[in-house]
Amino acid sequence: MKYIVVLGDGMADEPIESLGGKTPLEYANTPNLDRLSKLSEIGMVHTIPDGMTPGSDTANLSVMGYDPRKYYSGRSPLEALSIGVPMKDTDIALRCNIVTLSEEEPFEEKRIIDHSSSEISTKDCGVLLQEVAKELADETYQFYVGTSYRHCLIWNGGRVVDLTPPHDVLGQVIGPYLPREDALRRMMERSYEILANHPINLERKQRGLNPANCCWFWGAGRKPALSNFQEKTGKKGIVVSAVDLLKGIAVGAGMGVALVEGATGGLDTNYEGKAMAAVDAVTKQGYDFAYIHVEAPDEMGHQGSVERKVQAIERLDAGIIGPVVEKMKQLGQDLRLLVLPDHPTPIRVRTHTSDDVPYLLYDSAHPQDHAWNYNEAEGRRSGRRVPVGHVLIDRFLQINDQGAKKDV
Repeated sequence: MKYIVVLGDGMADEPIESLGGKTPLEYANTPNLDRLSKLSEIGMVHTIPDGMTPGSDTANLSVMGYDPRKYYSGRSPLEALSIGVPMKDTDIALRCNIVTLSEEEPFEEKRIIDHSSSEISTKDCGVLLQEVAKELADETYQFYVGTSYRHCLIWNGGRVVDLTPPHDVLGQVIGPYLPREDALRRMMERSYEILANHPINLERKQRGLNPANCCWFWGAGRKPALSNFQEKTGKKGIVVSAVDLLKGIAVGAGMGVALVEGATGGLDTNYEGKAMAAVDAVTKQGYDFAYIHVEAPDEMGHQGSVERKVQAIERLDAGIIGPVVEKMKQLGQDLRLLVLPDHPTPIRVRTHTSDDVPYLLYDSAHPQDHAWNYNEAEGRRSGRRVPVGHVLIDRFLQINDQGAKKDV
């Protein structure tokens, strides 16, 4: 038996009027999920521990079987692991987004227009970050290039401070959300001065793209210490993702990382390439478990685009779900498949929430026979709920096969 998780980041949502009162997951044309749902266990799972911030960091740790209350030490340290940053125990890692701020107002009165700067390329954003680093990097603060708009700042001898994710305050005036730490605040303001009229940003505006004109720091934390995934589960695992956060979790957990050409973390990512990387890993490379992470639904939720979120779900269905199941069948390989979001990213709020998410658990050796469809409403109607997210992996991997209990 081989085990594959397909994680549609932020895929869950709320009913939307323009979709006839359906969620994007209900509305999307997903023939592969529709077929599988009739053969699968459907239910809901609560991935975010009560009282914790609903982020892809805590949620993906939970889905992978790591209790966030025990293992979570901040988002950026996980990403730092992915890009090979040499963290010391005294270092603090911070996410350094390069965001789009409005241009007319004084700095504290500007608004966050776009947390991803029109999903800027790693190449262009790396140039911009290096311009910032030339002036602001020193023995205390070092900048490291990540992927697209997502980068890393290491604060030598720093402390964990409370910082606001930019995608939580889209469209809002930034003043109330700027760091209380004076040095971080000054660097953010100076980064705007450095980047606002950079040739790359002038050219982006001519093309109708958002300029990447300010560093935004968040997600502070210390060096993480995850237990080894294979020792914990007995399964050799690999992660397939374009996102440094997921790659960092893999590195910290002693898992493999698959590099897929054309994997961008956006709507145009190489879905089929991710699917085949996972299949090859579990059929040719000695892995038992593959975790395919797809960022696009989350990004479209942050953008507030109903149409593009539906497209992301449809592409996940066509480019990953269908090819994975079909290829494993062709190879004669038994498969347990788990499909779920890590958290909702509702179009209404354009950020993450802590609500339960629907899961689908398919076992090719023991197909079920019922009329469920895979979406939020039918997941709730099933009456099957996993109230503690990090235990679902044991159910999936058949480590402690107790099953999800009816909510009472």
